[in-house]
Amino acid sequence: MQPIRIGILGAARIAPKAAVLPARDNPEFEVRAVAARDKERSRAFAAENGIPAVADDYAALVARDDIDLVYVALPTNGHMKWSVAALKAGKAVLCEKPFAINAGQALIMAANVSAAGRPLIEAFHNRFHAVMRRAIEIAASGELGRLVDAEAVFDVLIPYTPTELRWSPVLGGGGALMDLGCYCVHALRTIIGTEPKVVHAECTIERGVDVATSAELSFPDGLRGKLRTSMTKPFSATFKLKGEKGSFSISNFLAPQNGCTFVVEAGGRKREEPTEGPSTYDAQLAHVGDVLLRGAEPLTGGADAIANMECIDAIYAAGGYERAVEVRQ
Repeated sequence: MQPIRIGILGAARIAPKAAVLPARDNPEFEVRAVAARDKERSRAFAAENGIPAVADDYAALVARDDIDLVYVALPTNGHMKWSVAALKAGKAVLCEKPFAINAGQALIMAANVSAAGRPLIEAFHNRFHAVMRRAIEIAASGELGRLVDAEAVFDVLIPYTPTELRWSPVLGGGGALMDLGCYCVHALRTIIGTEPKVVHAECTIERGVDVATSAELSFPDGLRGKLRTSMTKPFSATFKLKGEKGSFSISNFLAPQNGCTFVVEAGGRKREEPTEGPSTYDAQLAHVGDVLLRGAEPLTGGADAIANMECIDAIYAAGGYERAVEVRQ
């Protein structure tokens, strides 16, 4: 069987972890080509990562006959244009998070999925790991009783530099909520399994981006949710869920392969859930294989991506932050 042939759009730092290395360990995939914003950058990235072909530009990569799956690793302001272009060229798409600049763009992207008949999967890599899958199972099982409180935190210290995309207000993915907090929003929505309303939000703005954002959410049945994210604090990635009969807490719900604890307290007992298994990125690519080769339903993208962007938009609105974004042509 011919492997699924991947073309990478964007020589991003995430691309080796998310596509190149997992494809080397998965015989169902191979990385065939890359296109970056200039040819020299493409050549350097291809040489460093053992990629056999370099496309002249993004359009040339999307049009290649030897590409089955386009991995969109561009700044967020290019996600809609190039995901749609890839779908129209008959390619499946794995698009980096956050899915789009806003919910309006996410709606357009989802509409093109329906028209093209090819999947568009959002790269929330942690969603596919065994830890997240188990958290969803426990939350839905009734073991914790009626769920009452949830909290997600993701902080990463990202120092300012003029070329750091996370500090760019015009590329769409800048700021703590879009780059980091989108994981918190997604984890809360996914584990709880319902859609929240934003009760209150606060954004701390520096150099045109939110360096820190916090929000209070209200879920159906009275469940209270909180999220906090910052680009000016040391690493922290925790998720906590409390019910009337028990609770659980996860340290490093983002990348359990780098060290994680998953503790459940219920029925008067305390236990640790296993956290081993393939990395989040390996699990993500394996899920793409399940979708493309075995007909599995994508766990991200589509309605899920739209709802995540709607929540992010609502948090920014409640926090009084209006973003100025340039759409990449």
